[in-house]
Amino acid sequence: MLKIDMHTHLLPPDMPLWAEKFGYGDFIWLAPGNEGRKRMMKGNQFFREIGANCWDPELRIEEYARFQTQVQVVCTIPVMFSYWAKPHDCLEMSRFLNDHLAEIQATYPKHYLALGTVPMQDAKLAISELERLVSLGVRGIQIGSNINNNNLGDPEFFPIFEACEQLNLAVMVHPWNMMGFEYMTKYWLPWLVGMPAETSRAMCSMIFSGVLEKLPNLRVNFSHAGGSFMGTIGRIEHGFNCRPDLVAVDNARNPREYLGQFWVDSITHDPRMLEYIMDLQGTRRVCLGSDYPFPLGDLEIGRMIEGMQLPENTVEDLFHNATMEWLDLDPDYFSAPV
Repeated sequence: MLKIDMHTHLLPPDMPLWAEKFGYGDFIWLAPGNEGRKRMMKGNQFFREIGANCWDPELRIEEYARFQTQVQVVCTIPVMFSYWAKPHDCLEMSRFLNDHLAEIQATYPKHYLALGTVPMQDAKLAISELERLVSLGVRGIQIGSNINNNNLGDPEFFPIFEACEQLNLAVMVHPWNMMGFEYMTKYWLPWLVGMPAETSRAMCSMIFSGVLEKLPNLRVNFSHAGGSFMGTIGRIEHGFNCRPDLVAVDNARNPREYLGQFWVDSITHDPRMLEYIMDLQGTRRVCLGSDYPFPLGDLEIGRMIEGMQLPENTVEDLFHNATMEWLDLDPDYFSAPV
């Protein structure tokens, strides 16, 4: 059975020293690490150590084969978004990352699909890069859950989403720049608490601002199974009903009515939660995802799903049908000759 992991991260093996090039900023750069690994540095501060499976496409194919998974949707690591940078500098960095991702897709068309990144802080520049991504054969983009603390429902971002709909580009929303980060630095709380909240923040912003209502053909996928949104949909719906003056803007409908209009990935680490989300969303709106190669991800790709004794057609939806629909791929995309 075809398996597509639609949530994975990939970096180029080498990157320019952007801070030297641009003359400012704590841009990410790569320093040598231990035993062939590399150290991601944010300015002069250590950020994360990564192994070769963060940049070596052939090694990744081998590792995925252990889990009978053929295809990876690859995007950059959210810390690379650099929305805080000067817009043209962010555009240059985005183009560098996008060219690498598009090259991986072109070199390994049976194993990789690419999602680009764009300078969301400047709609005109972002749209110009969206148009270029189409020419590169890229199927969509990954964006952050907020843009310099501005919510995705803010009017300045609407033209970007509108362009994505018109250009038939899918959107993946990944949490980053977690609100309250500085107040919860212990216990890995930004990743355990902040990220789920960030995703729900993004979903509520796009629903209540009317983005999903105005752009019904925009194909959006929210990472980490929608974060805390699904678990608090009752509270979110109740808020919509009891205080429409605060919540119901721009003709947005009851938030529960949007379930099944967007996609989420399967990263729950909990079979009962995944069953609940499938019940809310429908199986054609839940995609196999792993967050590979990072340890908080579901790195035994699809194994939990395989152990849930689900009907075969449900597994097919999770393993490939949902992602094929999200990316608008023909059913024979991977069987057609290259």
